[in-house]
Amino acid sequence: MERKLGIIGIGMLVTGCIPNMEPPAGSTAPAPPIVQPTPAPVTPRATPSRPLPTRATPVTPAPTARDTTRPAIRRSVPVTATRPVARPPVTRPPEARPPATRAMVEAAPQKPVATLPAPRPSWEIRPVTPDARAIAGSTYTVRPGDTLRSIADQTGAGTEAIARANALPPPYMVRIGQKLIIPGGRFHLVRPGETGIAIARAYGVPWSQIVDANALTEPYVLRAGQRVLIPGGTVGAPASTAAERAAAFSLNIDDILTGGEPALASNQAPAKPSTTPSRVLPPTAVVAAPARLSSGFVWPVEGRVVKRFGAGSSGERNDGIKIATPIGTPVKATADGVVAYVGDGIAALGGLVIVKHGDRWTSVYGHASKLLVQRGQAVKRGQTLALSGQSGFADRPEVHFELRRGRTPVDPLSQLPRR
Repeated sequence: MERKLGIIGIGMLVTGCIPNMEPPAGSTAPAPPIVQPTPAPVTPRATPSRPLPTRATPVTPAPTARDTTRPAIRRSVPVTATRPVARPPVTRPPEARPPATRAMVEAAPQKPVATLPAPRPSWEIRPVTPDARAIAGSTYTVRPGDTLRSIADQTGAGTEAIARANALPPPYMVRIGQKLIIPGGRFHLVRPGETGIAIARAYGVPWSQIVDANALTEPYVLRAGQRVLIPGGTVGAPASTAAERAAAFSLNIDDILTGGEPALASNQAPAKPSTTPSRVLPPTAVVAAPARLSSGFVWPVEGRVVKRFGAGSSGERNDGIKIATPIGTPVKATADGVVAYVGDGIAALGGLVIVKHGDRWTSVYGHASKLLVQRGQAVKRGQTLALSGQSGFADRPEVHFELRRGRTPVDPLSQLPRR
């Protein structure tokens, strides 16, 4: 502050010697001659160690009558005046930013996934009417001409359910006079083209529970005329609305693997795989999976594994691994197989491809931005299935990759070659 006041005093002395400039405010001495200015008494020069109490506040002189057309020259700047300085915005380095939470990722707008022209899945275009018949448990005595199928038609129970209740082995032969236990429950009659997913959605029951209640096994393809037991509910209980039943159902990978194929009619055979994405199988066609795994597994994409198989730190279980890779990277088939599903029906995984390889092996590829194959298409190991992206609930560009043996997820790192 003292240094600034000293500089102000010197500036006022110098301006007094400049033509057409006014003397300091409060001075009564005449203006010095323009040609030969005489040294006027000046205030002694202040040093940093000597304060000037009389000049604590700079004063701007008023204009004189000699020059009324020009504004007064400002001799000093108030000490308190400051000039704003433009500063670049402060950014935090990427590694210092807090990680995105699942709620943040789910709330973020999702980009649409590009797909090839194809019909919707069969469970969407072939809805199911929940008209299951509720029957009470009873016994039945076999009469001449009866078969297990005819007994099921008479009682309303499922053939497989009666066989399980009476420990009958295939081909389910019965004897005249044999007493059979007829299990009670709700039994749904399967129509041609109906899928397990559509049946579960119609009743608001997880499809996995229906699979367990009916002891269904691979390849999990229903038959028209088959009666499946619908677990839960009681006879005479009020039915929920269609919206409530739909809200109670949530699609997952296991549902697609075990309940995604439409029911076969009595004279219908599974369709042969197509060799090109331009040949699209109808949604009512049942896709035949390969019988044998013809090769080992390869990595679907190059990149760093950012999330491993199993339970994570937040408690959520990961049924596969997540591989970080730039958007648009080709995602390749890990082995030869047939495409069982293409779409974005599972919100968390976004663009999704599921391939069946034989010997009960299945591979799953999620978070894709563009899908390049069709359901029912045969693919070779290393063939491009999709382009990577950040769809679904991914918090970075990555690929979700799973391997399953039957219904059981397997750690992909135990099957892939070491890198």
